[in-house]
Amino acid sequence: MVVTKEIQLKTSGNCDMHDISQEMAVALHESGLSNGIMTVFTPSSTSGLTTIEYEPGAVADLERLFDEIISPQREYKHHERWHDDNGHSHVRSALLGPSITVPFVEGRLKLGTWQQVIFVDFDTRSRSRRLVVQIMGE
Repeated sequence: MVVTKEIQLKTSGNCDMHDISQEMAVALHESGLSNGIMTVFTPSSTSGLTTIEYEPGAVADLERLFDEIISPQREYKHHERWHDDNGHSHVRSALLGPSITVPFVEGRLKLGTWQQVIFVDFDTRSRSRRLVVQIMGE
């Protein structure tokens, strides 16, 4: 069986990170499925998904890493094409990726003790974001 749901977020951009683990657990519970996989996908080219220990130090470290390897201050060809300021947002998104899949067993996501799923908005302004959740199982 396949169940599709959505997670809605309000973000502030500029590497704004949101722990969506609880929203995923709620979607799984509402699906009524016990065993399978859940995929979360962001239909956006300026955001991404990953896992981390969602605590202020690790979040700050991840944000610093993105600033160091994909600086917003660099020149990007994307800016020339569209005359905007979010070239780094697209590159960061491509590096992180648009989806994540987590198995679940007996109605519980199989995340590690210190592992949370996070959504990262790399764009340069606030947005309303919609994440697509597909739950496949029995």
